[in-house]
Amino acid sequence: MDTAVSTQASAPTQLSGAVGACLPAMPQFHGALEADVRLLSAYTEACDELTAALPPRAERSGAENSDAGHVGQAARHARHAFLKAHAGHVYDELTDGRKRQVRLDELAFSAAENYPGLVPTRAQVAADRLLPQAAKSSGEVDQGVLFAHLLNRRDTGEHLMQSMLAPTPRALDLLPEFRRTGHLDLGQATVHRDGFVAEVTICNQQVLNAEDDAVVEALETAVDLALLDDSVSVGVLRGSVLSHPRYRGRRAFGAGINLTHLYTGQISFIDFMLRRELGYIRKLIHGLHHGPAGDLLHLPGGKPWVGAIDTFAIGGATQVALVLDRVIAGSDAYFSLPALTEGIIPGAANLRLGRVVGRRMAERLIFFGEHVAADSPEALALCDEVVAPDAVDSAVAASADRLSDPAVPSNRRMLHLAEESDDLFRTYMSRYALEQSARMHSPDVVAKLERTWVNRKPAGTSEGARPEPAGEAAGPGMVRP
Repeated sequence: MDTAVSTQASAPTQLSGAVGACLPAMPQFHGALEADVRLLSAYTEACDELTAALPPRAERSGAENSDAGHVGQAARHARHAFLKAHAGHVYDELTDGRKRQVRLDELAFSAAENYPGLVPTRAQVAADRLLPQAAKSSGEVDQGVLFAHLLNRRDTGEHLMQSMLAPTPRALDLLPEFRRTGHLDLGQATVHRDGFVAEVTICNQQVLNAEDDAVVEALETAVDLALLDDSVSVGVLRGSVLSHPRYRGRRAFGAGINLTHLYTGQISFIDFMLRRELGYIRKLIHGLHHGPAGDLLHLPGGKPWVGAIDTFAIGGATQVALVLDRVIAGSDAYFSLPALTEGIIPGAANLRLGRVVGRRMAERLIFFGEHVAADSPEALALCDEVVAPDAVDSAVAASADRLSDPAVPSNRRMLHLAEESDDLFRTYMSRYALEQSARMHSPDVVAKLERTWVNRKPAGTSEGARPEPAGEAAGPGMVRP
């Protein structure tokens, strides 16, 4: 039984007089793949025609918005039912019988070409990208449906996760230069080799090292390079020195998601929400996967990583800290994970946070935005060592030296196997794909962003930068997941 989704058929829904039509009955997908593709395409096309008969989204009445919701939900039920019957066949066709490692974006766009009506096309996604979040279509929710089904199956899910552990083409292209020079500036991140240590630095200074699509791409490339270089045995992850007026001259680990980009529609479900979890964050845990799926001689390896927490780790930055092998925090730093401020899900933190800090504290962090000062007793669950701010560098170096021991990689692999199996992570990510894609397009998310961020943005604040919200509990700003 498919545990991630519900695919119950629904009767035709009577729409209001604004449309003056009934939805056709949802097709039953029990036949050959090609026949069912035609059924799905015809049904979703009929749903699109009903939606097109409505006024533009910004001009609809309440009843017309309800009609559009009914139509969209009916089409989504059909996609669920189709994938419940054919997800394995779809994936095999798109990956040449799992002989190719295909990344998330290529999978989604290939699915759009081969299975019309299943997910939005490249052109539709590009058009949506030009719109603010509130005006977008719900095409990303359909992408969530696709990946929920692919991840829900053990065979396709394992192959997809291993494919996302392969080094990116950009990293492979840059590897000879990195091996030669030991330093690369990737724009939103740098990677620098010093002896056996590779330091990856997040460089998005104007917005407190917040993450967006470009930062995720740069970080995955940087992490790949550190993992590909055989002379590197330990990685260090930290944030760059900030240019924000309040923190100018100070390092900060990171401020989470860039809320301005989320509000203006520039945060992608695939290239940020999914790629971040299945890409660079999981590579921090497991390293790279080079061989065929299921080959015991080519299992992912990985290298130990040290995190330097300067000033703050907000939202997504705290999510990353959860997977690092050693976390060094300055005594003036703090951690927070205020998911309810934006209304979205904080990545895989809901999977990992409870086992690190306990269920009660996890709920205080996620639901109530509680801050954890690095020099408080509670912080011992989130970091390993707290030192004076000017001693972070030396503490990081000492930890990297300790973790360079040849026995570390084997032991960390077994620790990760014991605490988070591939099946556990795969099942979580299947449900996450559904929940997060829907959350991104929920009206309350845009309303929260407007209430807590957009309407507080002071005159003259730069794009993406964060104002000072009222109340210390809100933290230093509003660019966070």
